[in-house]
Order: sequence, then structure tokens, then C-alpha cells
Amino acid sequence: MANIGINGFGRIGRDSFRRILELDDPDLNIVAINDLTSPAMLAYLFKYDSTFGRLNADVSSTDDSLVVNGKKIRVYSERDAHNIPWVANDGVDIVLECTGFYTSKDKSQAHIDAGAKKVVISAPAGPIKTIVMGVNDDLIEHDDQIISVGSCTTNALAPMAYFLNKEFGVKVGTITAIHAFTSSQMILDGPKGSKFRPNRTASANTLPHSTGAATAIGLVIPELDGHLSGHAQRVAVVDGSVCELVSILDKEVTADQVNEAIKPHTQNNPAFGWNEDEIVSSDIIGDTHGAVFDPTLTEVTQNGDFQVVKTATWFDNEYGFVCNMIRTLKAEALA
Repeated sequence: MANIGINGFGRIGRDSFRRILELDDPDLNIVAINDLTSPAMLAYLFKYDSTFGRLNADVSSTDDSLVVNGKKIRVYSERDAHNIPWVANDGVDIVLECTGFYTSKDKSQAHIDAGAKKVVISAPAGPIKTIVMGVNDDLIEHDDQIISVGSCTTNALAPMAYFLNKEFGVKVGTITAIHAFTSSQMILDGPKGSKFRPNRTASANTLPHSTGAATAIGLVIPELDGHLSGHAQRVAVVDGSVCELVSILDKEVTADQVNEAIKPHTQNNPAFGWNEDEIVSSDIIGDTHGAVFDPTLTEVTQNGDFQVVKTATWFDNEYGFVCNMIRTLKAEALA
């Protein structure tokens, strides 16, 4: 059994706890949380969620703890991760780093210095081992101390790109993530940050935004390093996103050939699913795959010898991503 500490109890931290509760896995034991918000507020936000609904659990708080189904989970409020008593008080083995601040090997070393054995970072973290389940999780080793699971879009793109490359070869491609807005954006126009577009009202605009998924894909699939670029369009939904990959392949194909080649890789695959029901973004909310391939969106455009292929995956950019992260967490814990 691995004792788990969660650093940062925002959207991803809370969803991680929600998923572990749902799994009821004896190998995963949450024992501590670090966040700068009061335990009472954390309990309220964990119990009631505007996207996923009320949590099916008994949730309350004390001055220093979250209480879930009668179990106390210690809550700390340390700004510097070096000062979190993960081990002294709680015997933490692995930290889920969910703040968005400790997003590099050097920064997350603070958790190791505080006594934790391992760290799983819930964001792209530069040139470190980056794992997407179902693609390169065979690289997880016992001696790994700090790994990343990339971003939600990395997890949506990676299996699609990996299997396209495996079946047909990908020469070059570009992605567009039509992505739900996030808390990094403004609820009303205002000067929050130095970049202009994220300062506009998230619920009233489609907003071009950067994505690190195309860069991170080289860490997950080295043979595609430098072959892909891309961006996001943040749209006015709270959750549920789609990743489109437009690529030039080594072989000429038809849309049917692409779909027939991809489908077997989704069978009995908890990380990479398949849905041909012409779904829309709200239908993917709560789906536990990191990516769900949609064969109805596959297109092949041919002009003489020049051919462009478009494929797409849906993803719950919160819960689907978290489910993949928890799969990685367990694999790392048992390595």
C-alpha cells in the first residue's frame, strides 16, 4: 500500500481524491493534503462540485483535517514544499504534485527533500520522464523518483499519434485542442496576467491559447520529437474537450483504413477508448479514458500526390486526465 500526499487541492487535486475514492483501491491510501485554503473550504469544494455533482461520500472538516467517510486526512498550509511534514507525521510515500507551481524536476525535488520517496507531477515538467498510460508506461521503473504525466491534451494526443505512427508513419502534423476554459482565465475582462487573450471573459469567448502537448509528445514518443506543432482554442464550456490532429503520413490511406487500424488498439484499453455515436462535448464528461477516438471525425483529403489526414479524440480534460494520472500513480507505487 502506498501512502499518498496531495500538494494542491484545486480541480486536479480534488478530482484525484474523488477518483481514488471511486476506485476503493487498497493500494492507494491518501493520508495528507497541503493547500493554502482552510480545511472547511476544502471540504465544501470537495463535497459540492458544479461539474461532477455532489460527492457520494460523507465529508466534513476539523481545524486541521479533512474528514472523509470517518477518516481524518491531515491538511497543511505550507507555501514552501520543503516544509511539509509528509513523512514525520503521515508516512507519505508518493506526492501527487497538483499545484501547477512545482513543474520541473528541480522544483519537485522539494518533496523528496521533505522526505517523500516519489513525486508524480500533474503537468508538463520539462525534460523529465513523461508517462502516458497505454503508450509508454512500460518505461516506469522502481528507481524513478520524479515523473510527469504531461497535460490533459498530451494524454489526449499521445495514443492517437502513437498508433497512427505505428500503423502508417507520421511525417509531420499539427494539433488543435478545442478545450474547455480553465481557472487560469478570467471570469470577466480584467488585467490578471501579461498575456492579453487570457484576460478576456472565459464564458463569452473562443480564445486562442498555447498548448504544450505538441512539445511534450517528443518526451512520450521520441520518434515524433519535432514532428508536431499546435495550439488550443479555449471555448465556453466548463469541461469536455476534443483534440484534432492533422497529419501527413508515410502511406496513402482512406478514412476507413485509418479507423480500422486504430480500433483494435482501443479494445479493452482503459486509457484509450472508442466512440462512434456522434457525441458532443458534454457526453465525454466523467469518461475515465485519457482519450476517446471518434471515427466519425476521421477525414482524408487528397489532391494529386498530396494527402492530409485528420483524426480526433474526445477527452474529459479534468476527470479523464486524472484517471490516467491515478493509473500512473499506481504503476509508479508498485514498480
